Amino acid sequence: MKNLVWQILAGILGIGLACHFIEGVNYDGKITTILLVGLALGLLNFFVKPILEKITLPLRVITLNLFSLVIVMGLIWIIDCIFAREQFEIMGIVNLFWTALIVWGIEILFTLGPSQK
Repeated sequence: MKNLVWQILAGILGIGLACHFIEGVNYDGKITTILLVGLALGLLNFFVKPILEKITLPLRVITLNLFSLVIVMGLIWIIDCIFAREQFEIMGIVNLFWTALIVWGIEILFTLGPSQK
């Protein structure tokens, strides 16, 4: 249960930072949009990402776990497709990459923090 909360918090914080710092990541200006997008991303990270990580284990070993960034990019792209263009939009693959990099880094920091206790 703790891991689910950490994934949701990482998703909300990552999407919030991406909306603030990356010009090509737009939302409708409401904080509830960031919360909903982050919640959806956190749920995908908790339920779908472990399955994708098991399927892509050989690729992750070969690329020294950098393929996890591609998995995160795919999950964020799915979130971008789910939410309407008026609510949340990532324009271009470069902005998607930078958003995924922010979210991936925050996920790494959040997974390192609770596991050391």
